[in-house]
Amino acid sequence: MKNTFGEKVFKVVNYTFLTLAAFTMLAPLVQMLAMSFSSPIAADSKKVFLFPVEFTFGAWEYILNRQDLWNSFAVTIFITVVGTLLSVLFSVLTAYPLAHPKFMIKRHVMFGIVITMIFNAPLIPFYLTVKSLGMLDSIWALIIPGLIGTFNMVIIRTFFMGIPAELSDSAQIDGCHDFRVLFQIFLPLSKPVLATVSLFYAVGYWNTFQRAILFIRDPNLHPLQVKLREYIVSPEMLSVTDMLGSFDYNITTLKAATIIFAATPIILVYPFLQKYFVKGAMLGSLKG
Repeated sequence: MKNTFGEKVFKVVNYTFLTLAAFTMLAPLVQMLAMSFSSPIAADSKKVFLFPVEFTFGAWEYILNRQDLWNSFAVTIFITVVGTLLSVLFSVLTAYPLAHPKFMIKRHVMFGIVITMIFNAPLIPFYLTVKSLGMLDSIWALIIPGLIGTFNMVIIRTFFMGIPAELSDSAQIDGCHDFRVLFQIFLPLSKPVLATVSLFYAVGYWNTFQRAILFIRDPNLHPLQVKLREYIVSPEMLSVTDMLGSFDYNITTLKAATIIFAATPIILVYPFLQKYFVKGAMLGSLKG
C-alpha cells in the first residue's frame, strides 16, 4: 500500500525534526571532542566547532599520564560494576515477593516503599546514619546507601507481575522452592528489564557525585566525577610548570579532554544494551 502525500510529508517533517534534535544533543559532545584535539590558540579563540583545528594530541598525552585521574577512574569502575551487580540482585530479591500474589502484606510494604519516592531522607540524618555505620571515607559509602533504587525495583516488580503465575505454580508442584523459581524461571524471562535496570544503575553509579562529596575526604577515593569537578572548578589542579610556553595544550583543551575521558566509557556501553533497554522499558510499563 502506497503512502499518501500527507503521510510522506509527515515522515519528512518528522525525520527532519528528529535529526535536528539529535544534532543539538550530539553537537556539544562532538565540539568538546574536537576541542580536546585542537591547539590552545584555536580553542581559546572560539574557532573550533565540529572538527579539530591545528590537530594535536598534547592534551590527551597529558591527561592520560595523570596517575590521580586513573585512580579515580579505577574507583568509578569498581563502584559501577560492583554497585550495579549488588543493586540489581537486591532489587530482584525485593521485587519478587512484592510481585507474589500470596504475599499478604505486599500492599502495606509497597506503600512504605513508594513513600520514599516522594519524601527523601533528610541530609543530616542521612549523614549521621552513614557515619554511625562506620562507612565514612570508605568506598562502600558510595554503594550501600543507594543500593536499591525504588523506581528500578518497581519496574522489576511490574515486569514480574506480568509473568504468568502458572509457571511458578507448576514449578512449585514439581518441588522447586522460591529461590529456584526466581533464578531459573523468572530471571531468564526478565533479560530485557534487567538490562534496562542495569543501565539505570550503571549510569547512576558512574555519575556518583553528591555521596562522594558528603562521605569521602580521602582524595584517593574520589570517583571520576568529583575529580572532573576539581579540574573544571580549580584549573590549578591541571597546571604544571612546563605548561608555560607549551603550544600543545592549555587549561581549555585539558578540560575538554577530561570531560570526554569521563563520558566516553558509559556512552560506549549503551549500544550493546539498546535493544534490551527499549524492550524492557516498554514491557515494564504494561501492568501496574
